[in-house]
Amino acid sequence: MKKIAIIIAGGSGQRMGQDIPKQFLNVNEKPIIIYTLEAFQKHPSIDAIIVVCIDGWHEILKSYAKQFNITKLVSIVPGGKNGQESIKNGLDEAKKLFDLDDMVLIHDAIRPMVSSDIISDNVAKCKLYGNATVVAPCTTVVLEKSNEEYSEQVIDRDNLLLTQTPQAFILKDILEAHEEAKEKGITNAVASCSLYATLGRKVYFSVGSEANIKLTRPDDILIFKALLGVKKDDWMK
Repeated sequence: MKKIAIIIAGGSGQRMGQDIPKQFLNVNEKPIIIYTLEAFQKHPSIDAIIVVCIDGWHEILKSYAKQFNITKLVSIVPGGKNGQESIKNGLDEAKKLFDLDDMVLIHDAIRPMVSSDIISDNVAKCKLYGNATVVAPCTTVVLEKSNEEYSEQVIDRDNLLLTQTPQAFILKDILEAHEEAKEKGITNAVASCSLYATLGRKVYFSVGSEANIKLTRPDDILIFKALLGVKKDDWMK
């Protein structure tokens, strides 16, 4: 069974407030997406990488991949009109290049701090259960809005998990889920795990980390830079 990382880099990054897509912003003279690709490039279980990339940046990404020796990159495909469609584009490409019984790990390009341990556990749990979504405990108080001004309801955080990526599936299973979603008119699932859950399928867990942050706003870049300075991080070896 081969393991293919599908990196979703189709977003424009409007919330970051920059002129270029956030996944291509430079941090310490390296694009964010390259940090992400390096994590999968270095992991011994990952056989290949497919990137779903925003239009106009394919050739730039090819150049970066060559510069930083991302040799596992086998294909770059266009993004879709939303996240669900972008993921489907990546899955369709994987179907062309690999077997339906292979494993795909779907990962956000803007989660560059994904560790080797997180990837390993995601692969192991997918082998065990057939799918696996990286999760972390919810450690903050969560309020349900009564309206836009106040809340009267606290949600029990012991029953909550924060989902991250990667999210691993057997290729044929996640393709079947997308076909079922299309038949049922589900067109804008925010993540593969939410698509599975909406269809009534079990979503199994693998171990995440608060350090596996998603770079969405400018403050997240400051946190990322601070994390890069922590030399003990395993993924940096």
